[in-house]
Formats: sequence, structure tokens, C-alpha cells
Amino acid sequence: MLISKAYHDVPSKLSNERPIRIFVISPVVPGYPQAKFPGVICFSEIYQVTGPVERFAGQIASHGYVVACPSSFHEFEGPEPIPYDAEGTDRGNMYKIEKTVEAYDEDATLTVDLLSSLPNCNGRIAATGMCLGGHLVCDSLMSILPELDHIILRLSGYSRQHSIDNLPLNILQAAFDARVLSSVCFFATDIHCATLGKGKKDDSLERVRKGDMTRKGELVMIFGKQDTHVPRSGRDLIRTTLEDANVPCSFLEVQAQHAFIRDESSKGRWDAALTRSLFTFMLEVFERTVGRDLGPKIDEKEEREHVC
Repeated sequence: MLISKAYHDVPSKLSNERPIRIFVISPVVPGYPQAKFPGVICFSEIYQVTGPVERFAGQIASHGYVVACPSSFHEFEGPEPIPYDAEGTDRGNMYKIEKTVEAYDEDATLTVDLLSSLPNCNGRIAATGMCLGGHLVCDSLMSILPELDHIILRLSGYSRQHSIDNLPLNILQAAFDARVLSSVCFFATDIHCATLGKGKKDDSLERVRKGDMTRKGELVMIFGKQDTHVPRSGRDLIRTTLEDANVPCSFLEVQAQHAFIRDESSKGRWDAALTRSLFTFMLEVFERTVGRDLGPKIDEKEEREHVC
């Protein structure tokens, strides 16, 4: 499918009222201006929405999904990409532990709400992301603010202007947004060591242990076995915690390093063939969970028959 690009500046209550810019890439089917598609949130690395992230999101959109890419560090600077050089890496790593966990949660909430409000999105939403974004994808299954009572969106696009008056924001009471039906995380960092956010006090695994992710959206965790950011002990901890909490999770370990899906400035780690294979795996998950309306899920209590 063809795609179009726009961006939306959404006010933030927890970030000194600095708006978060959410880039949106949408599928376009000529002759069908009222077409509706499922939505996908694409969380970026510590470098914000760079060329590789935009191309990754664009490929998802071309398969029939409205993709929203939030700028992670709007509290500290504009929405422009942070360079993949040493200075940019240091800056992104500094921001990720200066930003509060609550602010990360708010970003996820605002992005889901924006997607749900778009006329070309049918409200069935999945999520994906890499590195920092992989962690935020995991948290998007649990992190929703209970009292966001009002929002006014100022929306602007590359080729057109939009306006929405009196847009309601859903008041969510639970710690899980039921609109996020599945999540695919690529080499998610800082989960095993609980060091994301201000004060390095991330509580993702603790929330999993408390059951915040149990019986909720489907989760896929993908790691490279040569990833120095998430060692074997860290991967084992994540896997064990998810399985002990009965989270519906597929856990994939592949022969790759960190950032193996980044097609630019990957420092020699990009594996195009493996990326294509896992991209297809991700699309199967999205097609099955948000690509069609299956109605409410009913837990099957019966035991599986042991047959060959």
C-alpha cells in the first residue's frame, strides 16, 4: 500500500506542558478515503524517531496499519532525531534516566489515545519498538495513567492542517490499556536491571510479578544472543518472570547483536535477512491479534489432550 506522513503535537501534563510530537504514518488506498485500519505504536531507540525508525514504521504502515511514533525526549529538546554518534549516544542515555517513569507512562497513554481518535484507525492497537522502545512496548501493556481528564490536541501535518475540537479522552481506571492487544519487543534494554527512568527505579518486572500483565495482551520478546546490553542472565530473568506470571509470551533468542534491525549507523550489526524474517513474524502476530475483530477473548479451562 501507499503511505502518507503527518505529525501531531499533543500537550503533556507531566512534562512542563511541553508537547510530545507523535509522527503518524498511514496506509493510503486510492479511491477509499474512509478506509479504517488497525493501529500500531512504534517506540524508538534513545535517538528518537530517526531514519531507520521511520523506515521500519513505514514498512508496517504499508501492510495496512496506522503507525504512531512518539518522540521520547520532548521534555528536554525538540522532536528532531538525535545523531547516532558518541555525543548523541551520551545525550540519549542521559535523557532516559532523567525522564520519570510516570512521564514514559503518560507518553504511551497519549499515543494510544491519539491513535484511537484518528478517523482512519479502527481502535484495534498493537505496539512494537526497539532498544529503549522495546522496554516501553513491554510497559505499554501495563502503564496507563488513571486520571487523565482532559486533552486538547493541536494537530498539524506535512501536507495538510488538521483540527479537532472538544476531543474526549477516555478515563481509564485500570493499570492496563485493553486497546493494546499485542506487543512485539526488539532487544528491550534496562528491564532485567530495572534501571530505566529518573533514579533508575524502573518497576517493570515487579509489576509483572504482581500480575499487571497476566491474562492481558500477547507479548513477544526478541533478543540477540550476542547482545551485550542484555546478557544471558538478564534474558533468563525476564523469561522466567514472564512465565511464572503466566503472561502469554513468545520468547525468541536469535544469533545477533544489539540493534541488529537498524539499517543505518548500526556499527556493523545490521542483519537484513534476519530482520526480514522477524518482521514477517511480527506481522503474523499483528494480523492475528489486531488485523481482524475476533470479539472478546474467552479463557479455555480445559486441559490439552496429550497426543502425537
